[in-house]
Amino acid sequence: QVQLVESGGGLVQPGGSLRLSCTASGSISSIYIMGWHRQAPGKQRELVAIISSGGSTNYADSVKGRFTISRDNAKNTVLLQMNSLKPEDTAIYYCKALIKDLIVAVPPHDYWGQGTQVTVSS
Repeated sequence: QVQLVESGGGLVQPGGSLRLSCTASGSISSIYIMGWHRQAPGKQRELVAIISSGGSTNYADSVKGRFTISRDNAKNTVLLQMNSLKPEDTAIYYCKALIKDLIVAVPPHDYWGQGTQVTVSS
């Protein structure tokens, strides 16, 4: 059984910062791509940022220059540092990871966290 647990969401004023954390645990063999998605009310879930096991990153245009994704492979953790937050960043943020678990016959597949609320408002 593999689980992703997020933390770090909350309420922040425009221009402020938050850091999200997501840790994978359980019967893990390898973790490939890790990333963050978000879903605002009434909108589809969208990619925010992803990072490979080697550290290559990719960001949505809307967050480039403001958000930074990083990971600690030894701790199975991915972080999202969010600066210069805007009201339009308000959403539930979900961690996602492509994981190969210890069951040999099962190929790698995506796991999702439960989501953490980020609200940017004055």
